[in-house]
Amino acid sequence: MSHMDTAELRATQRPLKQRYREDPGAAVVTLRAEGDLDTGGVSCSVSTGRALVEAGLHPATGGTGTLACSGEMLLESLVACAGVTLGAVATNTGLDVTGRVRAEGDWDARGTLGADRDAPVGLTSIRLTFDLESDASAEELDKLVETTERYCVVLQTLQNGPAITVDRG
Repeated sequence: MSHMDTAELRATQRPLKQRYREDPGAAVVTLRAEGDLDTGGVSCSVSTGRALVEAGLHPATGGTGTLACSGEMLLESLVACAGVTLGAVATNTGLDVTGRVRAEGDWDARGTLGADRDAPVGLTSIRLTFDLESDASAEELDKLVETTERYCVVLQTLQNGPAITVDRG
């Protein structure tokens, strides 16, 4: 893994910060993740593009784009958990369902770069979409999604904002 030194990082981020100060809209990025619902059971396939996932800076903050963005990994976790939960609920209720799960999250790079103290740090909105294929009725599919939302660990964690402690160990 190559390490970027302080001067390199500052040199990479300086023009980005300047651009975002001049054009705040350029800093707003939509991250995406999606997965396929397994037709044969309780699983969801989420492609990360690599077996060993190395996280790095998003290009909007000076990254090369060759490493995984942690925000995308968060959305991938949401997609995987929602897909597995939906599969379990569908199996328990006898519904035959296939399709895709997609998550999109909006993020303003100015916050994490410290380019604008008023810009939020982190995702400001997340959209979770189930593109389902099934012979089940619309009512059955609505109930399936509602039950999935209720029991999806990652979704409930994000919705309820758990107590988190941070220390230096």
